[in-house]
Amino acid sequence: MEYRVEELAAGAGVSVDTVRFYQGRGLLPAPRRRGRVAIYDDAHLARLRRIRSWLKAGLTLAVIRRLLDRSEGEADEALLEALAAEWTGERTFTRAELAAESGVPEPLLAAAQSAGLLTPLRVGGEERFAESDLAMARAGLSILSAGFPMDALLALAVQHAEHVRDVSERAIELFDRHVRRPSDDGIESETVTLAFRDLLPAVTRLVALHFQRTLVTQALERLERRDEDDALAEALAAVESSQLEVKWR
Repeated sequence: MEYRVEELAAGAGVSVDTVRFYQGRGLLPAPRRRGRVAIYDDAHLARLRRIRSWLKAGLTLAVIRRLLDRSEGEADEALLEALAAEWTGERTFTRAELAAESGVPEPLLAAAQSAGLLTPLRVGGEERFAESDLAMARAGLSILSAGFPMDALLALAVQHAEHVRDVSERAIELFDRHVRRPSDDGIESETVTLAFRDLLPAVTRLVALHFQRTLVTQALERLERRDEDDALAEALAAVESSQLEVKWR
């Protein structure tokens, strides 16, 4: 079918300005022209509906553009649903609600968001935070309560986040190359999605355990260099009696 811009917008449930905005951002291909009239088709309508669905799932326009550019088909659709489910959990919160639930002052949450440590998703045009953000906020508050200066801790967290983003991007490339790409050779999209669901908690636990091991090892080495025998003995006893728990939904 053919659509004028008003008809296309109505069919997708968006405004005409939104259609033009997406087109200007390269998310929507340019229409054909019939004189001075822009003519859209079913492919435009399907893409608009897909964009709207992905936005409701909490993805940013930047991520959506990457997905559209790659056009990997059904395997990406299934993975998208799995990613959105793992990201949001069962509940979402406004920033004020997140502050009330976590005990972290809202201005501090705003600072963490500005630093890229908290990334809200957009649901119905409103910024919402996921259950994982609540868990991180509570963990951060417990660390602050131990006496760490907020500015130094925030700077360290930002540095850590930058490294994590870099490693995560490389991990995603490995997943694409060795798990998802072979789906073109006959592996069903459901298999790829199940692999993602199995790998995510395993990778999370691996990273957490490695970080704990590195942190403890370096702390013990520092105590040993300082010849703090009593503190070293107490630290070793604490390490031997403790076990890291990494919970996953």
